[in-house]
Amino acid sequence: MNQFEGQTVLVTGAGGGIGRHVAQGYAAQGAKVVLTDLPGSSGKEIAEAIAQSGGSAHFVPADLGRPEEVVRLFEEVRSWAGTLDILINNAGFGIWKSPLELEVEEWDSVVNLNLRGTFLCAREAAKLMKAAGKGRIVNMASTRAEMSEPNSEAYAATKGGIVALTHALALSLGPLGVTVNCISPGWIENGDYGALRDVDHEQHPSGRVGRPDDIVRACFYLTDAGNDFVNGINLTVDGGMTKKMIYVED
Repeated sequence: MNQFEGQTVLVTGAGGGIGRHVAQGYAAQGAKVVLTDLPGSSGKEIAEAIAQSGGSAHFVPADLGRPEEVVRLFEEVRSWAGTLDILINNAGFGIWKSPLELEVEEWDSVVNLNLRGTFLCAREAAKLMKAAGKGRIVNMASTRAEMSEPNSEAYAATKGGIVALTHALALSLGPLGVTVNCISPGWIENGDYGALRDVDHEQHPSGRVGRPDDIVRACFYLTDAGNDFVNGINLTVDGGMTKKMIYVED
């Protein structure tokens, strides 16, 4: 029997990158998967490909930066599946721009999708999970919650906020039987893995750059029905990079 046979999983930001692999991974393990992403994304084609491969998938276009769209999304989840067992809060984006030039509207657009959207999806998911007395929520943070590059203020702030939001929700939703955890990916290559250089791999203590399947397996761990004692954590999946001290020699 597949690990997630008969369960319903919602993956946000499923139109590409990590989200696509997560949706495909759960479908391969027997789950009914709802994919959501912006209208015009590849989400519909990915859902169709899953169905053609014998899986069960449904695409719901939605802009999670708009609260009314979040509510509509979960109404469609209820209509299609009747319930929800797992939410993977993966949707997010960044604007790489000097803080001296970043506009308020640009800041708000990142915060509204990445952080507020994560909260709203968790809130609506918990309403569905409450009826069953159980559920799993995984929020996608980033190692940028702990370390940064220049001109990433809005993105970094939201990812740090997601880490804090995760442990707060774990306390609030624990009595409902719902666990809430987050994952902080490091360098996960979604493009041409073969084009990476030796130096790209060698800077990681694990000896390689990450792949989307590394995050898929982390999601599987945190959403396994038996792992109800894992709650409120931030699981860093970065090949050890955030633990590596770097010295500049003269």
